[in-house]
Amino acid sequence: MSLLVDPLPSHRFDEAALRDYLAAHLAEASGPFRVRQFQGGQSNPTFLLEGEGWRMVLRKKPSGTLLKSAHQVEREYRVISALQGSAVPVPRSFLLCEDERVIGTAFYLMDYVEGRVFDMPHMPDSLPQERTSCYEAMIATMAALHNVDWEAAGLADFGRPGNYIVRQLDRWSRQYRDSTVDGADPLVEKIICWLEKNLPAEAKTTLAHGDFRLGNLVFDRQEPVVRAVLDWELSTLGDPLGDLAYCCLPYHLPAEGENSKGLRGFDLKALGIPREEELLAMYAVATGRSGIDGWTFYLVFSLFRLIAILQGVYARALQGNASSANALSVADRRKVLARTAADMIAGK
Repeated sequence: MSLLVDPLPSHRFDEAALRDYLAAHLAEASGPFRVRQFQGGQSNPTFLLEGEGWRMVLRKKPSGTLLKSAHQVEREYRVISALQGSAVPVPRSFLLCEDERVIGTAFYLMDYVEGRVFDMPHMPDSLPQERTSCYEAMIATMAALHNVDWEAAGLADFGRPGNYIVRQLDRWSRQYRDSTVDGADPLVEKIICWLEKNLPAEAKTTLAHGDFRLGNLVFDRQEPVVRAVLDWELSTLGDPLGDLAYCCLPYHLPAEGENSKGLRGFDLKALGIPREEELLAMYAVATGRSGIDGWTFYLVFSLFRLIAILQGVYARALQGNASSANALSVADRRKVLARTAADMIAGK
């Protein structure tokens, strides 16, 4: 599981005010509690609350000036609540507070799900068969999400069906440029231009997670079974191949290097990790597809979107309110992602 630390100075809040609020609004979280912060994520600060006989997770917006479309914990809460009891495993949702007077920002509470989280895609200390089964479970869970009847789940207005990629490219291009603090990278601008000129055909609309990857899944401690999908901040109605490509990015990123979470360079067969082509085939069968079209575009788009996200992390780090203590180190990672995307475009 992610490292738990005392709340970072920039993320501390009025714990007494929170205690009073919960006493009045959530009986399950009554009494004193201890607050610790999860490290590892870069977006919405996340905390573990531990009281007498209970544990809950609090997700809140960062403090400071935020981009308009970022850090929407309200959307996270809504989609988790809508998926309760579905084929998609999610934590139980308890409460959403949009009153910023309580702890300074909007926040919500959900259940703490026990289990294992694999932060690295090569799953160190795991056996080959376990890696195989966990990757298969990951794809099965993604397929279950994309097979959800989002209208029946009450999410018909959770996004705008149609033109998803066009809108996403516009959104992330603006977000990248709005958060640039040291000048736009010419290579990234070339990537944006290529994406604009190579848009895929209109795709089927599904519920999309937006950050679907191994590290956002909680697995059972004993079995290769997904107990919860976490981090729904970017979820919307959209093109499911965006999720699939983002999930497959480790296959195209180096295994070595600071903060690298890639698989390139590993012996996948020896590790028991399915090849990318095998994952795509599993997904196609589980979702009734005949194949996966426009794969290079979706990979490049996923790399660019991650560049834009990291650009925002970097900007917030300079302001002193990023969610992870090592946020300033993302500058080099952005360059690796840009070079990888450029090489894909060039067919290398």
